[in-house]
Parts: sequence; C-alpha cells; structure tokens
Amino acid sequence: MATCDVCGASVSMPYNCRHCGGTHCSEHRLPENHDCSGLHGWNDPSGVFDSGFDETVNGENASTTDRILAKLPIDTGPGGPLAYFRGNVTYTILLFMWVTFLAQLVVEFIYPQYYLRIFTLTTAHPEYVWTWVTSIFSHAGLTHIAFNSIAIFFFGPLLARYLSDRQYWALFLGSGVLAGLSQLLFSFVTSQPAIILGASGGAMAILGVITILHPNLKVYFMFFIPMPLWVLTLGFAAISLLFMGGAGGGLGGGVAHAAHLVGLLVGLAVGEYVKRTQTVRGPKQFQLGPGGPGGPGGPGGPGRGRF
Repeated sequence: MATCDVCGASVSMPYNCRHCGGTHCSEHRLPENHDCSGLHGWNDPSGVFDSGFDETVNGENASTTDRILAKLPIDTGPGGPLAYFRGNVTYTILLFMWVTFLAQLVVEFIYPQYYLRIFTLTTAHPEYVWTWVTSIFSHAGLTHIAFNSIAIFFFGPLLARYLSDRQYWALFLGSGVLAGLSQLLFSFVTSQPAIILGASGGAMAILGVITILHPNLKVYFMFFIPMPLWVLTLGFAAISLLFMGGAGGGLGGGVAHAAHLVGLLVGLAVGEYVKRTQTVRGPKQFQLGPGGPGGPGGPGGPGRGRF
C-alpha cells in the first residue's frame, strides 16, 4: 500500500508522476490535479511535441547542456545518436565520465608517460590547472566509476527538478574542483603525496542536496537494506571522518575522504538554499528494479525510483 501525497488516501496501485516523482491516487495522478513542481520547468525533454526542427539549441533560450551538445560534430537533434542527452545534465555528465574513462585506458596503453599529467590532480604538479577539471571525470578503475555512476544516475534526475542546467553544472564542477583542491591541501598539510581523481566530490554534493530536501526518502543500501536517506548520508560522513587520518593524507584505503566531506558540505549548503527558496516535492522511496504500474523504475521515470 502507498499513500497519496495530496489527499493521504491509501492506494494499492499508486501512480507516480513522471515530472515530480510524487505518489498519487487515481484522482490526483495527472500533474494538472496536484501541485506538480516538475511541470513548471518541463520543456518537453522527450521531444513529444517536437516537429523535428529544433530552433532553440543555438538560440537565447537554449540550455547550457544543449549549447554544449550543439557544438559536437554529431547530430544531437531529435532522432540523432545523442538526442537522449539533450537537456539532460545527468546523462551528459555520465557520458563525459565514461568517454574520459575510455580515453584513460587508451592513453595509459599508448602514452603512459602522459597519463598522470592529463587525468589526475597530484601534489607533485598542482599547477596543472586543467587537471582540476579532468580529474573529476577520470576514475581509478571500473568499480570506482561504477559506484559514482550509480549515485549520479539515481539522484541526479531528482536534483534536476530543483536546479537549472547551469546551476546543476556549477554545483557538480564547483564541488568537484573544491573537493579535489581540499584533498590536495590536506595532503600537503599531512606531508603525504597524493594522486586524486574521481567524481565522488560531485556525487557527494548531489547526495547532500537531496538529503536536505528529502531526508526521509527511503533508499535501499546495497540494494536490499532499507533506510532513510539521512542515515545513509550520515554513515558516509562518519566513515570519511573516521578514515581521514589514514595513510596517504586522508586517502585511507585509496579513498579521498577529505574530498568526500567537502563535496558533501557543499551539497548540504546548496540544499539548504534550495529548501528556503523553492517548494520541495518528490518521491517517497528509491528502489532498484521495475517500478509500480506504468513503467520501469528510476527517479523521473513513470515507475517508482529504486536505489
């Protein structure tokens, strides 16, 4: 049984709004029948009303993501190979992460001498300013990028309901840079060399925002252990605090714990700002797998999001 967000009625077959993620009864299932926060900013991302001629990509009303994709030498219009990424910051970030990961494998195999100076932020060369950004999209292995991708994939679309494309990019890149530089500073203070890479700072910032906005959102840790989101976030923070003094200047177990904490703090601050300035509505739980009646799960999908 689920509870309607509007009238509180208990329903056995709930409807989940694909725009705001809320749970509703049959009477309030349409976005027009409830205060749908997602509907206000909806710009037809699926191209339902698109005639095939997109005049906004290069125009004044184009989103930041659309402008970036419009500059690529690939068709990003409706029906093109990258159409799914238009107006979707989350998927664009994931695309950049995985393309960068593939580039890492190629460079490491062909030009290993350039690997560190291109993809990693290091205490040896903090003056390589491009690595402040490239290190955000780089990862140390398949497991590393997989975990960050899962967090961004599930929580990112929920964040996109509250931030514009530009704000989303600013949060992700800004928190990533601050997290990396903070880890670098911590390593200098503790006199420990460090090689820093990964999107964990940005992912933790996203988690921090959603924790403030939906602290009691039910998530499934390790896919089967239910808990409120604030408990999961508190657990991550406690682990980072516990291991910050580990070997490698806060890189205990090969994890940049100082970077995690800084990213989380940035997200918590942004989340508090959003909470004070916007109406907060969203799903009651994230689960992994098929959702309720209407389609597959995942935040923003017609089914119930699972994590």
